[in-house]
Amino acid sequence: MTETAPNRIECLDGLRGIAALWVLIGHAHLLTRFRVPLIGDPDLGVDLFIVLSGFLMVFHYRLREAKEPWELPSTWRTFWLRRFFRIAPLYYIMLIFAIALGPAIYEARVVIDAYNSVPVQPAGRYLDQSFWNWVAHLTFAFGTMPGYAYRTALPDWSIGLEMQFYLVLPFVMLVIKRLNLFVGMGAVVFAGLAAAVISYALGYRFPMPAFLPLKMHVFAVGILMASVLGADAKRVWLAAALSAALMLIPIGGAMGVIHHGARLAIVGVFFLLLHHRVVWQPLRPLLSKISSLLGNRFFHLLGELSFGAYLAHLLVMQPVIAYLIANHPMSNPARWATALAITVPVTYLIAAIGYRWIEIPGQALGKALTRKRALAAA
Repeated sequence: MTETAPNRIECLDGLRGIAALWVLIGHAHLLTRFRVPLIGDPDLGVDLFIVLSGFLMVFHYRLREAKEPWELPSTWRTFWLRRFFRIAPLYYIMLIFAIALGPAIYEARVVIDAYNSVPVQPAGRYLDQSFWNWVAHLTFAFGTMPGYAYRTALPDWSIGLEMQFYLVLPFVMLVIKRLNLFVGMGAVVFAGLAAAVISYALGYRFPMPAFLPLKMHVFAVGILMASVLGADAKRVWLAAALSAALMLIPIGGAMGVIHHGARLAIVGVFFLLLHHRVVWQPLRPLLSKISSLLGNRFFHLLGELSFGAYLAHLLVMQPVIAYLIANHPMSNPARWATALAITVPVTYLIAAIGYRWIEIPGQALGKALTRKRALAAA
């Protein structure tokens, strides 16, 4: 039996918030030399973000599909404008701070890397204030350029990746509509993997997986999960199986068994929270409660602040850890805990200010502009 897809999914807010916090905590592990599996791996938090992004874009599109079909170029422009004003306003402000504070952040990173006995990060990542570095980042083209893909104090390689995904999503949806979900998604993933292999063969080496073909298969997991909301059980389980297979593709990720096991767990938990109506009946009440919990006021706020926290946390964390190393000898676990005790409240205060005064007005402007376009086209 096919059910109607919901208009709101409670767990999404909490999962967004957890993903940002996971990245923050993972970076604290890496920078303090306090190693704990899984929670100390920020790449897993980024993968969760990517899956959620693929899901959310398709989920929200399905709610507007009757009014804004992908077949119309006006829908593409509306979608791109909304996403630009969702990402760009806060990102541009944080970019200005990151490049201006680059020398100070680099000094902190030198202290951290020396303490951890690892090679010092390339100076260009923090000190490049050149015209072309500004142009690459202001246009969001940096994710396609190995020399600029990882060249600010922000963890913004994934922001360039995200913008590439937004750029191609209308065409991905048209392919899916033309070929059906599973064949179309397979064609898109194959094209992405082929582009990744060809770029590597041509000598392109990205310091982080900032180039969309390196992560298209992870976005595809979210697309699949959103596309089968309300579908029959057989179709849902097929999407889950394909999603698990996609998460095992090693391109753009670490090769470790624990890492890939965790990526499968991410898909499994997301699947259970989204589609608990098709799992073993005794589990459904528990999964429903967990989903509701992740949609409560606290997790909703954590999700709303996730973008700002993701952008800001390294600007706060690296000077804090460098200061602790230089001035307060302590064990690595104690340094990790102390760094988090300072970094988390400061980061989320910055995120709250950015959300209230930059993100919300930016989103309102994007909606106003797209509303005017819709009225003009009517």
